[in-house]
Amino acid sequence: MMGIPQPAYYIFKCQQSAPPGMPKPSCVSQNNPESQQLMQHLSQQLMMKGIIATVQPIQTSCLNRCQQGPVMLVEPGHTMYVGLTKEKIDRIIEEHILGGKVVDEYVIDESVWGEPIDPASMVR
Repeated sequence: MMGIPQPAYYIFKCQQSAPPGMPKPSCVSQNNPESQQLMQHLSQQLMMKGIIATVQPIQTSCLNRCQQGPVMLVEPGHTMYVGLTKEKIDRIIEEHILGGKVVDEYVIDESVWGEPIDPASMVR
């Protein structure tokens, strides 16, 4: 019995939008029309390539890297891509999702990402 395949990748795209006049940056901005189109562009590109069944784009709220936005997180691999544009998304799909090679120049700087912290070590 052939069902829906398990996705090979999940792409979490931040869709947080700060209200106009808020000083904090956001991944979807009234001042950046392209930022408002990135989620749709991502989904359309995956559909056009015929890989949407195995690459699951997911809209999220804030991923807590607002200064580096627009951002998206690719799993597996815990790869955070920053400063996104349509062209960067296209290259990430080609090189990372299809080619298996992380696009290092678009990856968040280690100084603001670093290694994940084990939740068990944080328990009080």
